Amino acid sequence: MIIDSHVHIYPDKIASKAAQTIGEFYNITMDYDGTVEHLLQVGNAAGVDRFLVHSVATTPAQVSRINDYIIGEVAAHADRFIGFATMHPDMEDPDAEFARCMDAGLHGIKLHPDFQKFAIDDAKMDRIYGLAQGVCPILFHTGDKRYAFSNPVRVRPVLEKFPRLQLICAHFGGYSEWEDVRRAYDGLEVWVDTSSAFFELDAEEAKNLIGFFGEDHVLFGSDYPMWNAADEIRNIKSLGLAPETEEKIFSGNLLNLLKL
Repeated sequence: MIIDSHVHIYPDKIASKAAQTIGEFYNITMDYDGTVEHLLQVGNAAGVDRFLVHSVATTPAQVSRINDYIIGEVAAHADRFIGFATMHPDMEDPDAEFARCMDAGLHGIKLHPDFQKFAIDDAKMDRIYGLAQGVCPILFHTGDKRYAFSNPVRVRPVLEKFPRLQLICAHFGGYSEWEDVRRAYDGLEVWVDTSSAFFELDAEEAKNLIGFFGEDHVLFGSDYPMWNAADEIRNIKSLGLAPETEEKIFSGNLLNLLKL
């Protein structure tokens, strides 16, 4: 089984604009439009069985609407989609929205510090971290040398304050701040995904990072609509990992983390 654990989706009427905005933010040409239909086409062609889908609220007013969309798409594709909710540091009553999303069958939270303009270790996030601790994981974008919000060194203070919080640090935990990765995560238990990393990492460094984080803590992800899932699968398979390690990365680790 292959589960793509890092997938952004958007309603059809805004998908192309949303994908274009992301491409402009990262200065990357977007090959896909961010729609569910296109995701399924690309995923099916690549042999992806299931997808962890999410989106990010850049304002508090967007939170409930985005979560409604994710809940609806998960219900419509129950055999293929696993959903994560969005939250926002400035939203009103996060307790009620968190409970609503968990009751609706979502399995975690996706946050993007650089889009949402909050530092990972900002105390104003404590309420949301407290809600998730011991209940569900949080998937963070981590690392962008253009911004201080998502720097990997900000993860440690959060886990010191919330030791039972399960964090998925996207992009091998670094994205473009690889010099900070080992120092930032040394001795911490976090999960990482492989999305938006191979464009900078060679095979040797990717294997070294899998060893650093541990093969039980690495999740496969494509970052659709940014990258082609088939190419990202080939990147994993090119590393020469043991079959049991590949199985963990492609699906086993996420299933265990989410208790599915």
